[in-house]
Amino acid sequence: MRKLKFLVLFILTAILFSNCGNYGNGELQGVQDRERWFTTDPYGMKFIKMGTYNMGYNDQDVPWAMTAQAKTVSIPPFWMDETEITNNEYRQFVYWVRDSIARTMLGEEFEEFLISEDQYGEEIDPPYLNWETEIDWSDPEFAEVLNDLYLAENERFYRRKEIDTRKLNYTYWWIDLKQAAKKFNFDGKVRHHYDFESGRYTGQVKNEKGEVVDVTDRSSFIMKDVINVYPDTLCWITDFTYSFNEPMTNAYFWHPAFDHYPVVGVSWKQAVAFSRWRTQLQNNYIAAGGGAYLQDFRLPLESEWEYAARGGQDLSMYPWGGYYTRNNLGCFLANFKPMRGNYVDDGGIYTVAVGQFEPNEFGLYDMAGNVSEWTSNAFDESAYSFMDDLAPDYQYDALPDETPTQKRKVIRGGSFKDIGYYLQNGIRTYEYQDSARSFLGFRCVRSFLGRDINDNGTQAY
Repeated sequence: MRKLKFLVLFILTAILFSNCGNYGNGELQGVQDRERWFTTDPYGMKFIKMGTYNMGYNDQDVPWAMTAQAKTVSIPPFWMDETEITNNEYRQFVYWVRDSIARTMLGEEFEEFLISEDQYGEEIDPPYLNWETEIDWSDPEFAEVLNDLYLAENERFYRRKEIDTRKLNYTYWWIDLKQAAKKFNFDGKVRHHYDFESGRYTGQVKNEKGEVVDVTDRSSFIMKDVINVYPDTLCWITDFTYSFNEPMTNAYFWHPAFDHYPVVGVSWKQAVAFSRWRTQLQNNYIAAGGGAYLQDFRLPLESEWEYAARGGQDLSMYPWGGYYTRNNLGCFLANFKPMRGNYVDDGGIYTVAVGQFEPNEFGLYDMAGNVSEWTSNAFDESAYSFMDDLAPDYQYDALPDETPTQKRKVIRGGSFKDIGYYLQNGIRTYEYQDSARSFLGFRCVRSFLGRDINDNGTQAY
């Protein structure tokens, strides 16, 4: 009997120690059975390796703007869209917002458009939208519910039943990490602090409206914004005085002929909203398959944009590496305003479809000309003086009632309406964050994650 008790005790002890295998049997081995990380090229993006370059002018400061003195900086690796975001790509965002609003409206009448229970039968409150159920826009019952999504009858042109684009608003959230990290003010006073003894926060923070509020918990650093996502199609008329551009206003964004042209008429805030939506679109898909979340899509830093435009050719004036806007055959290398205004000499009079000119050494198209591009950075003439030399970044999110100077955002690359000077890699200028222009688009980047280690000790790609 004693032997039997000893045998049972031995077996239980063996089971106990076998279940403690994750703690390394007394050795430091890290958490075991972690998910292996594999990365592939994001669709439509190019990998930009880390590097160091001289940021700033490579030629004379012709207008004597004095906004970009030379500065040696280092950039971590990242992914970048090989072209500007096109009309058809941005339209996916617009349609998603339209369909999410429609599903929300239909869900109030038809339960198949909502997911109100989880896999265990527990109630979900509030419920999720069910994207598996197709919307039959011609169904009379659905049409009656969705009637408010369309223009009122007195606003219709030739009785056309069209979506009221003023209602296509996208709500998104983000964590203000800079405020969360900033625990002290310049005068040394505590900005916010978590008291572990009481389990409470003390201090204050600015919300998305610019209001100073008390920090209550982690949610105090979660910001919210609501943005209308439809491009300003009238920008083609407002940007050019005494110029006939009505055909571009009427057709540029929606007509299939322009599907692969860069989207324009998108403000900086709309470009940011697109980046947040793109992040959630991919992360939700990956999470549904049990995968790990990726880094966010975002607008490029000004320093990232210039580094990518140079294509690894430091001190080069243009993305193609040369000092001239023509090749050895006399053909122009980008879509801009040649000579004294001969717009058609480079093959385009307005924008052209993306990827029509040769890419730079990083495989990126149209880093000069076609449309200028938003970056994430605020514009300050002296920014190069106070930004760090490691991944330089200066950001300021201006409120609607702040001064125009505070709303300036850096744009890069030059456009179809600009002279060759603005196509240079080191030239920086600005536009206001709430402005939408016919010559201004954007592309996204995504930070590069660390690589996993193979069994043989090499880095897995």
